Amino acid sequence: MTKTEAREKAKKIVSQMTAEEKISQLLYNSPAIERLGIKAYNWWNEGAHGVARAGTATVFPHTIAMAATFDPELINKIGDVISTEGRIKYNKHVEYNDFDIFKGITYWAPNINIFRDPRWGRGQETFGEDPFLTSVLGTSFVKGIQGDGEFLKGAACSKHYAVHSGPEKTRHSFDAKTNEHDLFETYLPAFEKTVKAGVAGVMGAYNRTNGEPCCAHSYLVSDILRKRWGFDGYFVSDCGALKNIYTFHQFTETKAEAAAVSLKNTCDLNCGETYDALIDAYEEDLVTEDDITAAAERLYTIRCLLGEFEEVRPYSDIPYSKLDCKEHRELNLTAAEQCLVLLKNEDNYLPLDKNTDKRIAIVGPNALSVTALEGNYNAYASQYFPVADGIRNVFTNADISVEKGSNYCFEQLNHWSGFNNMLSDGIAAASEADITVLALGLDCSIEGEDTGFDDDYTASGDKKSLFLPATQQKLAEGVCDVCDNVIVVLMCGSSIDVGEKLRNHAKAIIHAWYPGSLGGLAVARMLAGEFSPSGKLPVTIYNGNHHIPDFNDYSMKGRTYRYIDGDALYPFGFGLSFTDFKYSDFNVVDKNDETVTVSVKVKNTGKVKAKEISQIYASFKDSRTYTPHYQLCAVKTTELAPEEEATVTFNIDAFWLKAVLEDGSRVTPDGEILLYAGGHQPDNVSNALTGNVCEKIKIQ
Repeated sequence: MTKTEAREKAKKIVSQMTAEEKISQLLYNSPAIERLGIKAYNWWNEGAHGVARAGTATVFPHTIAMAATFDPELINKIGDVISTEGRIKYNKHVEYNDFDIFKGITYWAPNINIFRDPRWGRGQETFGEDPFLTSVLGTSFVKGIQGDGEFLKGAACSKHYAVHSGPEKTRHSFDAKTNEHDLFETYLPAFEKTVKAGVAGVMGAYNRTNGEPCCAHSYLVSDILRKRWGFDGYFVSDCGALKNIYTFHQFTETKAEAAAVSLKNTCDLNCGETYDALIDAYEEDLVTEDDITAAAERLYTIRCLLGEFEEVRPYSDIPYSKLDCKEHRELNLTAAEQCLVLLKNEDNYLPLDKNTDKRIAIVGPNALSVTALEGNYNAYASQYFPVADGIRNVFTNADISVEKGSNYCFEQLNHWSGFNNMLSDGIAAASEADITVLALGLDCSIEGEDTGFDDDYTASGDKKSLFLPATQQKLAEGVCDVCDNVIVVLMCGSSIDVGEKLRNHAKAIIHAWYPGSLGGLAVARMLAGEFSPSGKLPVTIYNGNHHIPDFNDYSMKGRTYRYIDGDALYPFGFGLSFTDFKYSDFNVVDKNDETVTVSVKVKNTGKVKAKEISQIYASFKDSRTYTPHYQLCAVKTTELAPEEEATVTFNIDAFWLKAVLEDGSRVTPDGEILLYAGGHQPDNVSNALTGNVCEKIKIQ
């Protein structure tokens, strides 16, 4: 079905509705219209890294972990599996007349906000801090969800539009102020790219941007999204966001006025109940029936594209046995393996001997944690492999001991129920071990979405510190005092500095993110050398004492690798391997106004087969505006055997080689443009950590 055919079918369906019936369909929990044979439909479903909150499904690594793969093809496959499992569930929900929340095939994912501040608790839901990487991976995910068939396999939704990344505590009332330069250079590109790739939906943010509520924004929604980019899909409010308009934002005085200004600015669907007041707004002539009809038609166009009203629903023949099947679990394990980032490997300490009979202690609050595998917005897996279980499964001859050692954040004396002070037990296990794996980090109860809980370490899900919580730091330092061979496995969704003592003492440090249900097995397989790590950092890891601008300041100056002041601890794009790669013969193959094609030779000069994520960065200056230190503009993954060499070709979208002026326009820089090719960013810290310098060419 073409979009034109779907639109005509939608118009025919909507034309039979009364004004009141149309209004009822603009709520996320759209009721049935029995006289027209229309079933109820609940638009709210989540699918960031698996079909969420509705029974068993594959739990993939969370979005920030997916980003660490730097692999658009892998992300596309994950999106395809999510929509396959979503269709399987939806088919049965329809068969059994179950139209409840989280039962539809409209997924409010991906989150393509820019992870501009490492304190933000929801950064785990994003593809990281870079607009190019977010655009490429977000687009691949959208295409995977929606498929390439006659009908949409599922409907993806890019969120949260726009200029949204904390603080969580004030998100319902906050005004994110930004200039046109940062808006168009950093905050909008991923939305533009996913819109032009055909994303079905866009979700508005809770906050205001430059004074206007994001879900009723005349400039962002009516002008840029609808007119400039030509978006003709559906726009949905974040859940409860329209209520903010007349309460916290006080942008309007009444609920009806809030509903009216949102509808007038083409917010089609209300996740919440503010659109109940559209009846009043209609009767008070604040909106017209044409306004209501236009929104209903856009929504029904999506429902038609999903095949809801077909005599034989598309994708209805996918067997239930494909849910959480062997092939999906294999893809999940591959994703978990590729998301692991090796930050340190002193004197090639890793990999370990898989057949060792040494004593291995797994110590830390994430040793047996399932929630640290899941992240948030998660599905429920049929099987989990926490770190300790993964190591038991792979190192079958080792003498394994496990201790929690500490809570995530709170250090207390034991009371009658126990389990508060476990420090001595954790250190004791390490003291008798040949190797200690410290499973540290956070989970979504510490960093997450608007938890409403404040303490010394967090504020409503945002971190107050870039270090590990003090109780884990105390455990780690105690372990360092009693065990020489320490491996750190850090599981969290953001930048955390484990502290100087542990950084210096540890033989190896692995950032595992929230790696999905099989994450612990992936960690163990990497420790045993069953594959070489290939993950790269999608965020900057800062020294815990690094000065970061005020959380409320949305200027990009001093933020992310593109505008950082000073040096990173571990830079964006960095990640070690068990082998070495050499780059040579970096050349321009072709160049026109739209695309620059370059090639470079990559050789595996080590002793193991491995994947290499080759990265192209641009550096340019413009006297009219400020520009990034570097801008990632192309990535490609290549697997090479020892001594194997390949020529890798990249097609660079010229969009990423432009300078953004103060009015937001993109222009060819008036200075030279340099391109860099390598396995990391061309900064001094990455060069020092890897011992390699990127290849460089001038294209202007």
